[in-house]
Amino acid sequence: MIALQQHAEGVILPVRAQPGARKNAVVGEQNGALKVAVTAPADQGKANKALVELLCEALDVKRSQVELLKGDKSRDKRFLIRALDPSKLQERLVALGNPPGKRSP
Repeated sequence: MIALQQHAEGVILPVRAQPGARKNAVVGEQNGALKVAVTAPADQGKANKALVELLCEALDVKRSQVELLKGDKSRDKRFLIRALDPSKLQERLVALGNPPGKRSP
């Protein structure tokens, strides 16, 4: 189950990053986080920038609405998705085929 957390400015989305992947994609759920693969290497913030761009596109939000709060140098990250409530984010995750509570195979 993806563990979304309410925040004063929106929702905190836990993400499990997979840098250096073959393609950019939202993979599914892993250990309570949204698993996201990016082709960028984990070098000088390149993967973090790619993650932000992919999340913006996948969740249909503006770049200014996505902020990395924690996990700059870790695969386990916490992103703040501004101006979005948990139910709206859940709807968008369901549309991606990754509803909270659904585990990837």
